[in-house]
Amino acid sequence: MRQRPSGDETWDVVVIGSGAGGMSTAITAKKHGLSVAIIEKAPVFGGTTAFSGGVLWIPGNRHAQDAGIADSREDAVRYMKEETGNFYSEAAVEAFLDAGPQMVDFFERETEVKFVPTLYPDYHPDVPGGVDVGRSILAAPFDTSALGPDLKRLRPPLATITFMGMMFNSSNADIKHFFNATKSAASFAYVTKRMVKHFGEIARYGRGVQVTSGNALAARLAKSVLDLGIPIYTDTPAQELLTDSGRVTGVRTPSGTLTASRAVVIATGGFAHDLEKLRKAYPHLARGGEHFSPVPEDNTGDGIRLAEAIGGHAPIEFKDTSAWMPVSKVPQGGGKFGAFPHLLDRYKPGIIAVLKSGKRFTNESNSYHDVGAALMRACEGEAETAAWLIADHPTIRKYGLGYAKPAPVPVGSFVNNGYLKRGATLAELARETGIDPAGLEATVAAYNTGAGRGEDPEFGRGRTAFNRYLADPEHGPNPCVGPITTGPFYALRIIMGDLGTFDGLRTDVTGQVQRADGTAIDGLYAVGNDRASIMGGNYPGAGITLGPAMTFGYITGRHLAGAGA
Repeated sequence: MRQRPSGDETWDVVVIGSGAGGMSTAITAKKHGLSVAIIEKAPVFGGTTAFSGGVLWIPGNRHAQDAGIADSREDAVRYMKEETGNFYSEAAVEAFLDAGPQMVDFFERETEVKFVPTLYPDYHPDVPGGVDVGRSILAAPFDTSALGPDLKRLRPPLATITFMGMMFNSSNADIKHFFNATKSAASFAYVTKRMVKHFGEIARYGRGVQVTSGNALAARLAKSVLDLGIPIYTDTPAQELLTDSGRVTGVRTPSGTLTASRAVVIATGGFAHDLEKLRKAYPHLARGGEHFSPVPEDNTGDGIRLAEAIGGHAPIEFKDTSAWMPVSKVPQGGGKFGAFPHLLDRYKPGIIAVLKSGKRFTNESNSYHDVGAALMRACEGEAETAAWLIADHPTIRKYGLGYAKPAPVPVGSFVNNGYLKRGATLAELARETGIDPAGLEATVAAYNTGAGRGEDPEFGRGRTAFNRYLADPEHGPNPCVGPITTGPFYALRIIMGDLGTFDGLRTDVTGQVQRADGTAIDGLYAVGNDRASIMGGNYPGAGITLGPAMTFGYITGRHLAGAGA
């Protein structure tokens, strides 16, 4: 299949961007009789989806129903109202709750996309309408060799969350085998088999082909797109939206003009690397701080700028304009760094986060977005928005810390390259990091007072089902709380990152882009992170980006084909 347009072409729908939002729109429109092309400025397809966890938040999904998990529509509505506050949109939420389960059934019935249930609680299960399990589903693992020659165009997973290029499935058992390989014959055999298979894949395909999470979702969507004969033109940036009498009629690219008789759909992934807009939108950047996003560097806000150039309206209005993710900077040599998203370590007992004052500032076992928001607010008035994760020696050897792996993988190299700081005492560690020594010692002493009993009176860590979900179920009495007692002690600096932007283009429910006065731009639609999030700048549960992205992609695709909203 051609990787770029060979000249001017005409389609019913042209989609700009190849993440979950764009591909789900394209598949739905094609399945309902329209001709569709996808253009992507990067040399690879998959967008931010390929880097993501691959989880979708879909209340009322079939997988939860099949498992006998009770969840009412009334509770989902109540939860959305609580979480979105003044940004609650009844029309959008009702459409999402109606179409979400339909979308899951459609893709599982009609395409290569398959999902499995998860045990994720909502991120705020104690809020009215929140639930302890059932609303989040996960893309099933996939063998990407099925993509054939197009495998080389699939965006690889985020390197910092793989092990020698290998992806793990979502079960802790899979990971535990690797870190028990020197202690258990069964684990050693398991790891040996996995490694032999993985390096065989690299020898044959140039990469591991057994993928999970967002890489599996992107690959499954791409396989479905390509099987339908929808071209994905990579290395093909959209340069201009073409209009005629106020209606969008196509897209100009370096390889030719793509005319769209029905619509152009913007799905370029938001503006996570649009530095000009970020300096206005991110308070920690505005005050001179640092931001380091693991989102693909291609997400520079192109689609939003194209829409704004013809009157589209994309105000920065949410209290939190992005899905915050605390990250650490992993040295990669030559002055380069990779972003490590702190998805797991913060939940483990014996790990706390402190400011340079040495004081804790939040419940470390809350969601990444909540911890990020708390860090930004704790550092108001400061030039630096940063914190340090603190752990003792037994803890780091059991759980790892950031990119530093648990035993038997040595940690010395991470100390030597500066990723980790180490001190024989807390006072020495404080001097190594610039943390106030008295503050750190006082904080750890206060924390340890309750930690031995599994208590955290300051922040209530371990109180919710979500706090406990990613902790250590074998640690008692509280899987999230354990003392910090045995040196040497370690610290890892974390700064602000994100998983994508929440603010975006104003649209109606079907995705049609609107001007500032509320009128619609004929022939122009937006999906995914280019469309303002229905979550209103909050993060209620695992998959609240991909769930709406695919659901509204499904809604938009059906609408364009005249199959209803």
